[in-house]
Amino acid sequence: MALSFTHSDSSITVGDTIRVHQEISEGEKTRVQIFEGLLIAIKNAGAGKSFTVRRVGTNGVGVERIYPLHLPGLKKIEVKSKGHVRRSKLYYLRERIGKAATRIREKKANVASTAAA
Repeated sequence: MALSFTHSDSSITVGDTIRVHQEISEGEKTRVQIFEGLLIAIKNAGAGKSFTVRRVGTNGVGVERIYPLHLPGLKKIEVKSKGHVRRSKLYYLRERIGKAATRIREKKANVASTAAA
């Protein structure tokens, strides 16, 4: 099971809150659409790797999108916050309602470097 992947020199793991920038073409025009949510799963390996992003939309309705990692329209993935989880798949968040559906402990900074000083 894949726990992390790298995209444009940034390491992304399950439990991170990310913003996915995807290029959408409508007719002759193209625009970039941003989808922000919690990374709940990373599947497969190699060229077929994909990841699932979940957010709670309007009226508490959960919205999930599955992105192939090597999608040509995938422009950028930003990591807003790193999450600390002990599972590789966070499917249990689907049953949670409201704020509890997005509550993940934040990963602390490395304390070993400050203790040595």
